[in-house]
Amino acid sequence: MTMRLAAAFAAVLMLSSFGRAQDLDPELPRYEPVGGIAGSLKSMGSETMNNLVTLWGEGFRKHYRSVTIGIEGKGSSTAPPALLEGQAQFGQMSRPMKPSEVDEFVRRFGYEPTHLRAGIDCVAVFVHQDNPVRSLSLEHLRDAFSVAGPELTWGDLGVTDPAFARHPVSLYGRNSASGTYGFFKSVAMGGADYKDTVKEQAGSSGVIAAVGSDKYGIGYSGMGRLTADVRAVPLSMDGYDAFEPVADNALSGDYPLARFLYLYVNYDPTGELDPLRREFIKYIFSREGQEAVIKDGFVPVPASIAREEFKKLKLESGL
Repeated sequence: MTMRLAAAFAAVLMLSSFGRAQDLDPELPRYEPVGGIAGSLKSMGSETMNNLVTLWGEGFRKHYRSVTIGIEGKGSSTAPPALLEGQAQFGQMSRPMKPSEVDEFVRRFGYEPTHLRAGIDCVAVFVHQDNPVRSLSLEHLRDAFSVAGPELTWGDLGVTDPAFARHPVSLYGRNSASGTYGFFKSVAMGGADYKDTVKEQAGSSGVIAAVGSDKYGIGYSGMGRLTADVRAVPLSMDGYDAFEPVADNALSGDYPLARFLYLYVNYDPTGELDPLRREFIKYIFSREGQEAVIKDGFVPVPASIAREEFKKLKLESGL
């Protein structure tokens, strides 16, 4: 993320509107259930968001026991075709849709898919808990992970401890179906291709487990996946100070790998949402829904964003 993009990200979030990042915006309303809600929903896409959507589903079903919710998280790239073919009502994505994906949707339906910014994440860079590296820059990450850089040792990344310095950097990442894979490639690597030596893992937990068992490993994943076996490394960009992947740094724009988490819906702007999807979306942007975002290790969105997302769908926000 460039300094300009980081500033824009921070401006969009309007941190001053709700105080500390880990706090819920007091303007977010409690969810008020309504009558007559039944049926089934399915969400497909991002593995990063799989547990979060599960938490939303569990909370929603406390109000509507007759509702069934299916969730499948195999990677963000599976969300657009699921929406296109009507296999799911929601597409969970840890990256925005690509222009080609949007274009295909428009060719089919005549309007664009609607994206909802439902949470905020930091893509963290993890090393083994014993690794002494203090911080890394985006340039370090580009050189380490991409074909634009040479094969590196930990000494090349600033580590002086002889137990690490001479050892090659062991690389772990996500597979190409993952939105995190694409986000990291675009922002951390400047769009360069991954090295063949990056060991691809099917999910976030696989990356963390691999790095936690490899003393010289490094990998990336959502910030909520931290375990005792790994450590998140502070990151810097453009020669500025390094910042940890925590909520306040995400919202301020200081952490360079902050991103929104999206839900995409097939919404015809000439009509209105069916009651089931309407109420599920209202639940997601309620206090209860955003408490689930915090519980899963992500950052809640402020009421200002909830209002904007409701306007896209012509919904009364209650905000």
